[in-house]
Formats: sequence, structure tokens, C-alpha cells
Amino acid sequence: MKSYRKELWFNARSRRELINITPEIRECLRESGVREGLVLVNAMHITASVFINDDEGGLHADYEKWLEKLAPEKPHAQYAHNGFEDNADAHLKRTIMGREVVVAITEGDLDFGPWEQIFYGEFDGKRKKRVLVKIIGE
Repeated sequence: MKSYRKELWFNARSRRELINITPEIRECLRESGVREGLVLVNAMHITASVFINDDEGGLHADYEKWLEKLAPEKPHAQYAHNGFEDNADAHLKRTIMGREVVVAITEGDLDFGPWEQIFYGEFDGKRKKRVLVKIIGE
């Protein structure tokens, strides 16, 4: 069985951003040489997420509105966590959106349903953060 590990680094331009990382994951898959197996993609920061959905601008705007209703950034004083930092909302948004995804690899490609793409969700950006890609298989 083959095993492959790589860290991808991102620096979001704003506090919150959704980045389609499917091309980077496909490149990792190509580098790994795995044709049948699994790929794990997980955010290595507690204020970021990795998830699968459609790459459609309206949906991304809906995420922003929905997440802001569930865990509004401001006022910062509404959160017990905020004191030294002001990112309690980002921790909650990450919990809602999830830490990682696992995707089957079939015939050397990601075994997706229609429209599925992998996203890195940043909820406390403007600094360098990483995603772990772990691929195992044959």
C-alpha cells in the first residue's frame, strides 16, 4: 500500500473566504500515484474548515449569511472565549462546517458525485494556515 502526505498552505485575503482546493487535491493525487484508495483532506487550524459542496457563488453568499446568523462575529463581547482574541465566532463556524473530508479514489481520480468540489473555508483569515492531504491506497 502507498502512503502520501502533503501540507497545502493558504493565506486568505479576508477574515472569511471559501477557496476551491479541488485542483490542488487532484495534483496531490497525481503526485501520489494512487489509483484506488482514499484521500483525507483536513484543516490543521481550529478556525478553518474543509468541506464538499457546489462551487456556485449564490451558495457561497448563502453560507456567509447563514453562518453569520448562527455565529455572528460581532459584538465580540457576546462570547466568553473573546478576551485575548476576537475569533470565537470562527471556532463555532468551523464546528458547523466540519474539519475534514474523505473521498474515495477510483481509477486515479476523485470519486465525486455531480458538482462536488472540495473547499477550504477560512473563518479567521489574513494569516498563513495549512491543510493536510493524506492519501493511502494502491
